[in-house]
Amino acid sequence: MDVSAVHPFLFKTIMSDIVAGNNLSHSTQLQTLRREFSEELQFILSYWFTHMQDEVHGGFYGQRLWDETLVADAPKSSVLNARILWTFSAASRFTGSTAYQQTAKRAFDYFITHFVDEAHGGVYWSVQYNGEPLDTKKQVYAQSFAIYAMSEYFLLTEDETAKQLAIDLFQLIEQYSRDRDEGGYIEAFTREWQTIDDLRLSEKDANEKKTMNTHLHVLEAYTNLYRMHPSAEVKEAIIHLLDMFDRHIIDANHHLILFFDEHWNRKGMQISYGHDIEAAWLLCEAAEVIEEDIWIKRMNNVSLKIIEAAMEGLDADHGLWHEYDPSTGHTIKEKHWWPQAEAMVGFAHAWQLTGTDIYLQHLQNSWQFIRNHLRDEQHGEWIWGITADGSVITNEDKAGFWKCPYHNGRACLELMQRLS
Repeated sequence: MDVSAVHPFLFKTIMSDIVAGNNLSHSTQLQTLRREFSEELQFILSYWFTHMQDEVHGGFYGQRLWDETLVADAPKSSVLNARILWTFSAASRFTGSTAYQQTAKRAFDYFITHFVDEAHGGVYWSVQYNGEPLDTKKQVYAQSFAIYAMSEYFLLTEDETAKQLAIDLFQLIEQYSRDRDEGGYIEAFTREWQTIDDLRLSEKDANEKKTMNTHLHVLEAYTNLYRMHPSAEVKEAIIHLLDMFDRHIIDANHHLILFFDEHWNRKGMQISYGHDIEAAWLLCEAAEVIEEDIWIKRMNNVSLKIIEAAMEGLDADHGLWHEYDPSTGHTIKEKHWWPQAEAMVGFAHAWQLTGTDIYLQHLQNSWQFIRNHLRDEQHGEWIWGITADGSVITNEDKAGFWKCPYHNGRACLELMQRLS
């Protein structure tokens, strides 16, 4: 099948055509999966109702440890809070739940009050447990998630404050971060949008001026912004990002290069299997939303190659390893929650493009792995992950700076739509 011939607006309906050509048991199988993902969405989000709402200082707690220990005075990150806002807004839009909308409003009100820098524009990286500014740097990754969340909240509520903030953040990124000479976006700035020495998202990242991770989430944010605000300026920026992925970020083996200097020279050989398979469907989504046929065809074709490359990281138990460095042969043999969630969406996406049932089987295998190893039946939500021998990872959060309902909640929403 020539996937370049698949029209973008068939992405959400092609499932029904595939089902029509298969037997009743196949259709029943899809209905069962869809019901399971609907139930899983409720299972995940209920955790954030019952375990993470901060009734003393507002918003949501900044951290729970792997064993459910609450760290009530932990800092609160803009990324976590933006992801909560996006997730509950998207869930409310899809399900019509007023409870989800109320939680989205809680997240929106807290974010607007505590994370927005009224003096210099943009959003802080983090605040203290009581809402006072803590780390005031302007990480472009965080600005992107704020755009993503505010756009979704506007699509739910038509709140003009959310819309204007999303547009303002877009303009700040374009003004300060976009590299007009070399292309792409610089990672981070001081509170006043000046150059900064430490550009890293975390201690685990290389201190480089351009990263795949930030570019992927700027693209994701701009795609949602375009849904809300389909301007020529936003469309041009999306095309620019697709071009950067095509020319610089996707390597000859169809893995994503993680780190670059400002001139797009590769820094390091690490492969992130989760980012590979997440990018595969997000690139196609961006091309679809802006309705540019040349980019739709290009991204449809390359996405399948990226998914096949990412599948090099599948273990025998169908879990996806974290990272691999081909220069040393070292694999980080951990299976974190978020690559498994993105794998399910990637496999559903590949099935939609090709109609090849092996991808549906991979989706089911990933889902079974999650249920067997990551789903916390006692407390709710998913754990961070497991090690190679199946042990629970205990040095990471159950909820925190990076552990949130966005990857797995979004996977449920995507799969409910794609399996309709």
